[in-house]
Amino acid sequence: MTLRALITGGGKGIGLAIARRLSADGIAIALLGRDAAALQCAAGELGARYRVADVTDHAALRDAIAGLGTCDILVNNAGGALSKPFAKHDLADFQSMLNVNLLGAVSACQAVLPGMRSRGFGRIINTASTAGLKGYTYVTAYVAAKHALVGFTRALALETVRDGITVNAVCPGFTDTDLVVRAAANIAENTDRSIEDARQALAANNPADRLVQPEEVAEAVAFLCRPGSSAITGQAIAVACGEV
Repeated sequence: MTLRALITGGGKGIGLAIARRLSADGIAIALLGRDAAALQCAAGELGARYRVADVTDHAALRDAIAGLGTCDILVNNAGGALSKPFAKHDLADFQSMLNVNLLGAVSACQAVLPGMRSRGFGRIINTASTAGLKGYTYVTAYVAAKHALVGFTRALALETVRDGITVNAVCPGFTDTDLVVRAAANIAENTDRSIEDARQALAANNPADRLVQPEEVAEAVAFLCRPGSSAITGQAIAVACGEV
């Protein structure tokens, strides 16, 4: 039987790398995200189904998931970051980060779990971050939301372990994606650094002095999706060259 994977935020970056990696394992891919052009391009490459939806619009998210059909593997990859000093954060910033980094994953899990339970098999992988395992300056709301996602992962794993379902998180360090491009541009705009200097400062968080590659995160996800990984659940796996 061919397994079917749904990947949110699947049109580019880490999500697309995961889609490519799982497709290489013979898994049928469905993609969900906000960028219709990127989704259409990715779907054409992979022969995947896709739906355009924002994970913070819970009704639209549930409708999109229902339209994509059976889901054996759910990768909650959609997310977003906000960078500014804590003194400039307001409560709306915290709510925004929780909406995109936590509550979207919660809604997606609620949508797919009944089917996984009825089939006695499921793999849920949440893309968290090293920010879910440690603190960083100037991204307080993002760090709080990613910590919440890791906590959600651990709790849900305990409720589903007897149903043949595993729930894990992968926690990349700074990864070579559009998010890092935007972060470097933000640093450059607010300091006297160049974008390249800002990019290198982000990479310096990694003990290997480099950015993590999306394909490296995808390998961790592929491992967790395998039937033989059934004893691994409730884990938050750092993909960060030893940063954590």
